[in-house]
Amino acid sequence: MTRVAGKVAFVTGAARGQGRSHVVELARNGADIIAFDLCADVETNHYALATAEDLAETAALVRAEGRRVVAAKVDVRDRVGLEAALAAAVDELGRLDIVVANAGICPLGDDVPVQGFVDAFDVDFVGVVNTIHTAIAHIGDGGSIIATGSLAALMPGGLTSPGGTGYGLAKRMIPEYVRTVAHLLAARGIRANTIHPSNCNTDMLQSPPMYKMFRDDLENPTLDDVKEGFASMHAIPTPWVEPSDISNAVLYLASDESRYLTGQALRIDAGAGLILGL
Repeated sequence: MTRVAGKVAFVTGAARGQGRSHVVELARNGADIIAFDLCADVETNHYALATAEDLAETAALVRAEGRRVVAAKVDVRDRVGLEAALAAAVDELGRLDIVVANAGICPLGDDVPVQGFVDAFDVDFVGVVNTIHTAIAHIGDGGSIIATGSLAALMPGGLTSPGGTGYGLAKRMIPEYVRTVAHLLAARGIRANTIHPSNCNTDMLQSPPMYKMFRDDLENPTLDDVKEGFASMHAIPTPWVEPSDISNAVLYLASDESRYLTGQALRIDAGAGLILGL
């Protein structure tokens, strides 16, 4: 389990969900970790976000793997705060090799105001840009940059509420942005790629606003009410993929095994793209 041994990985949205899964998998394979998370709710986002206690648990999981970790409460929308926190973390751990721009929210619901569009776009796109631009000053030659997109980035139409529109627009813009970064950094051997998950079994998916989006005919839909709808998106019969399925791809893209793979958009979608003709 040494596929990223000796490397330092920087992951945003690290306190739970996909971010925590990526952090633990990278640590298990030999990386030291910089783990940032907002650790607070966003008012327009109608499901609870990660807490400081969640981030502390993530850090403990890294230490249990025998790796070093710097964990901090940082808002990816705050470029100045992000720059200061990352510089301090790199000073402590000595280098930066892997960047996983993963932080994201999805403010769903007809009652979400236009501010939900602002919040979703600022976290999901501006936050990715801030993360990557801040990291470029530190990342070493041969490094790897990975951004979390979404199947929503590749689907026609998309979500129509203000928050969903912000989410969809952000996720659609990420691949083109990352391709440009890949081109600019290729001469240094730095790769930049995006991963596009389908439904992923995290708190974002397992939330009342998401259930309501799939079953708006019900006042308070439950998991049992939406599971069939989740599964209908996929050619492979499953309602969702697991965070570990995404982490396996993150580990590959972070490792030297993918040293000549850059500017790519990798779908982990249980065949949803086959159904959609993507």
